[in-house]
Amino acid sequence: MTDIRRTVLWVVFTMSLVLLWDGWQKYNGHPSMFAPQPRAVATAPGGTTPAGVPAATATGAQAPATAGAPAAAPSEKITIRTDVLTVTVDTLGGDIVRAELPKYLTSYDPTVTDQLLQMVHLQKKPEFTPEPVVLFNEGQHYRAQTGLVSAQGPLPAHTTPMTAVAGDRELKAGQDEVKLRLESAEVGGVKLVKTYTFKRGVYTVGVTHEVVNAGGTPVTPQVYLQLVRDGSIVHGGAGFTPSFTGPAVYNDKAKFQTIKFDDIDKGKVDIEKQAADGWVSMVQHYFASAWLVTEAGNREFFVRKQPDQTYATGMVFTLPTLAPGASTTQSATLFAGPQEEKKLAALAPGLERVKDYGKLTILAEPMFWLLDKLHGFIGNWGWTIVCLVLLLKVALYWLNASAYKSMARMKAVAPRVNALKERYKDKPQEMQQEMMKIYREEKINPIGGCLPIFAQMPIFMALYWVLLSTVEMRQAPWIFWITDLSVRDPYFILPLLMMASSLFQVWLNPPAQDPMQQKMMWIMPVAFGIMFFVFPSGLVLYWLTNNILSIAQQWVINKRLGVN
Repeated sequence: MTDIRRTVLWVVFTMSLVLLWDGWQKYNGHPSMFAPQPRAVATAPGGTTPAGVPAATATGAQAPATAGAPAAAPSEKITIRTDVLTVTVDTLGGDIVRAELPKYLTSYDPTVTDQLLQMVHLQKKPEFTPEPVVLFNEGQHYRAQTGLVSAQGPLPAHTTPMTAVAGDRELKAGQDEVKLRLESAEVGGVKLVKTYTFKRGVYTVGVTHEVVNAGGTPVTPQVYLQLVRDGSIVHGGAGFTPSFTGPAVYNDKAKFQTIKFDDIDKGKVDIEKQAADGWVSMVQHYFASAWLVTEAGNREFFVRKQPDQTYATGMVFTLPTLAPGASTTQSATLFAGPQEEKKLAALAPGLERVKDYGKLTILAEPMFWLLDKLHGFIGNWGWTIVCLVLLLKVALYWLNASAYKSMARMKAVAPRVNALKERYKDKPQEMQQEMMKIYREEKINPIGGCLPIFAQMPIFMALYWVLLSTVEMRQAPWIFWITDLSVRDPYFILPLLMMASSLFQVWLNPPAQDPMQQKMMWIMPVAFGIMFFVFPSGLVLYWLTNNILSIAQQWVINKRLGVN
């Protein structure tokens, strides 16, 4: 029983190394040692239609042409600028093919940059020029598309040329909105008019589809809204674990569902296909796009792979049957912006779920809520993290105090335990009995020192995911050299201070009876400190602050008990 606490600590340390190595492997694109997932190329489930629209819609509608097929018709790129979005629309189908976020600039990630330099054997770091974050883009074949399908024949789709109506292309001072109107020629006797509405200060775009039956027979059109992109993964900042990248679907029946690209390849898509509400999204680190239709109405969901190797997720709505000369409208909202939790929740039910908290959502969500409230008073995310540690220390004060008292008493009785080992070195069973007698007399729990670690680890991991996924902390400064809490300390000062504080904690603790175990107790903080070199600086700040407060509490308890 003498070294149970250290054995438990060593097991925790070893498992942490294994999990961190596995995370590092996955971060660099290698299979997990626990669940290898080699990327397979396979056809999408249930048959694939060229545009990614469901193979059999409610009316058996005919699908439009391939999303990535070469365009035979001419296209014109029209750029619309607001204060928060710069959007490019292609007149070929009216696709949104590019969306820049000028208020969010690309980050300098020293970890990724250093790895790149090692790969190309450069001696000098290239200059980094921040540019606006881009969501929809040609490089990833990432775009937002809409169009019509029908069982009665071809209708205007996202491959149909459209003509832009003259109007403003930039939100001017004093304007609250700017509109772009696109009109198609007749296809199958039907004309489609798309109107995009861009408003000041928001990352949403209103999209209205006006469908006009200019033919001589009734038609029952369907409107599809889809997001298309390739399967490239967006890594989750300066950490080991990539945040989720891929399609997400939400409705009241099945709630929030994410679908991995690998699962789509393997035909393992299992979503609620019919619902009266819901939305679809493409999620990546810090940002997301989504088609939102908040009005209740039947819709069909789909997620699949297309022949051009891109992935599509979307919804299909069946419109009323239109008599010759009749028309109808359908409205939707396209979101393309940062994962700001409060604003997402206000846009649509469950939309805040696109913010990826990993498997510790149950802890991460209340932790972010608390951090957000503290930040409202403090105004600096670094000091907010420090304040969070103070509150957690207060909440866990008695648990920590009990553990530190146990460790202090173990340190005080260490000479007696060493004497027992000398006296009973050839009688291990009697030695254990005498040691347990001493522990009972002194009211010492040999494993009591482990309790704070077990309590802290879930909190630590939850905070890791909060830092990893919270766009508000992206590029958030603390003090001096820490200009971005979401990436590693560029000078490794915080990890070195954390390592030093951990070594000091080892000195405060009672020495291990086994010399080899005692050496390992000194090696553990060094190994952890080295791993923290590539962790987000906000996470290292949390652990350093926790160590400093723990040292202060243990020092006071040792003095009270007369332990040096």
